[in-house]
Amino acid sequence: MSSNNQTMKEDFILLGLSNDPKTKIALFVIFTFIYITSLAENAVLIVLTQIINELLTPMYMFICNLSLLDITFTSVTVPKMLTGLLLEHNYISDIGCFTQLYFFHFLGSSECFLLSIMGYDRYVAICHPLRYTQIMSRKACIQLTSSCWITGFLYSMVHTIFTSSLSFCGSREVNHFFCDMPPLLKLSCSDTTNNVIVILGLGGLAAGASFLLTLISYFYIMSAILQICSTEGRRKTFSTCASHLTIVLIFYGTIIIMYLRPQSSYSMEHDKMLSVFYNVITPMLNPMIYSMRNKDVKCALKKLCKRKLKY
Repeated sequence: MSSNNQTMKEDFILLGLSNDPKTKIALFVIFTFIYITSLAENAVLIVLTQIINELLTPMYMFICNLSLLDITFTSVTVPKMLTGLLLEHNYISDIGCFTQLYFFHFLGSSECFLLSIMGYDRYVAICHPLRYTQIMSRKACIQLTSSCWITGFLYSMVHTIFTSSLSFCGSREVNHFFCDMPPLLKLSCSDTTNNVIVILGLGGLAAGASFLLTLISYFYIMSAILQICSTEGRRKTFSTCASHLTIVLIFYGTIIIMYLRPQSSYSMEHDKMLSVFYNVITPMLNPMIYSMRNKDVKCALKKLCKRKLKY
């Protein structure tokens, strides 16, 4: 019994979103529905991009990777959050905490890099349509997507090593529903100056470089669109990148508010709400955004349904 108590003392406790039992039950029902919906939507999108010939293109290869990232990204934090809504104390071990931290930033940063590459893909499609298949060959697409995952892997490793090297000698109550750097830094009794520099420096460099590449791509895209004479032509051309642009604005807007703002304006309660949007809601919205106004995806979904009915 004493051994079990000692283990719990060495664990972190995730305080979650609320202490009110009724609120916790309501949140559990809502977030379970959103999580299942997100998994189903992204899984369907992955299946469509793999078996429907019309979707075997570079753009949908990137969308497939985005859906895979969304499934794994939301699964890093949401199941543990749902468990915490049913328990009085939501314990997580040191190893579990830093593993969660690692995969959260690994998958989140990989998505950041992937979105910039998707912007480049739209730039090539609109500005160099005749050379599109040559530039965005299957080999090039595999190399680009692999670079996203590898860079995210290395980026997250640096953050995790710095954070796990801190000492936690006081309270181990993490004021969040998952292990992230800001709440862990608040708990540490070590000097966190270097960690803050790494977060702002490396995080700013990674997000800034990706965002800059995306901005450059859209600068050339908008220039090309403005040169089109007909209004209908402009509308059709812009519609090919509208979904990606919407996701980019949501993604980077949340990142800037969460991680790249002054420490003086930091609020844990606001961060929890932003994290819910970032972790739970956005992975559900992404496939909706890509499918609602996308004729190719709608047609592919109809074809898949017809195949199912035949069997």
